[in-house]
Amino acid sequence: MAKTEIILTSNIVGLGAESDQVKVAAGYARNYLLPQGLAIPLTAANKRRIEALRQRRAEREAHELNTMTELAASLSKIVLKIVTKTGADGKMFGSVTGGTIADELKHQCDVTLDKRKIHVDQPIRTLGEHEVELNLHPDVKAKLKVLIESATPAELPVAPVEAKGTPAREARGGRPGREPRAAGEKPAAEAKPAKSRPEKKAKEPAA
Repeated sequence: MAKTEIILTSNIVGLGAESDQVKVAAGYARNYLLPQGLAIPLTAANKRRIEALRQRRAEREAHELNTMTELAASLSKIVLKIVTKTGADGKMFGSVTGGTIADELKHQCDVTLDKRKIHVDQPIRTLGEHEVELNLHPDVKAKLKVLIESATPAELPVAPVEAKGTPAREARGGRPGREPRAAGEKPAAEAKPAKSRPEKKAKEPAA
């Protein structure tokens, strides 16, 4: 495959940055890089532009460093909440990846971040708070707190409801206000109210 040497005029991930002289496939340069203004052919005339490209590169990199430093400070102060589906046992159905976190940052914080800058050793599969490392810039790293919560609210235990009715008696089988009797003690006979007898009238003496 034929190669051609060019000078980059823009930062291209995986290829180089402004002012870099690189060799690429001739077709790639002819059909994409040159028409898009991302590179210029390596000629004696264009070499004189390298210094200006280096100056532009330095300004861009300084701006990126400043922007990422401010972003790191902002992200370190927040807790990114992610709600996920779980089973009855509280286990997550899926997992949270760098792509998930990037999507939530865009949705919740309006921060566009390449998922490759979000370092997750293993997909997160448990609820709770997790700390994720962000590689925002070669010279800037940050920590982001991610809180994973269940979309299914936990069921609260139901307190037993006491049956409504007459107040419980102090002693089973007894009546309110009576002293409980000791074991083996026979119930005392209830005193019946004495019947009132009519008074006898004194007999009048015979005349």
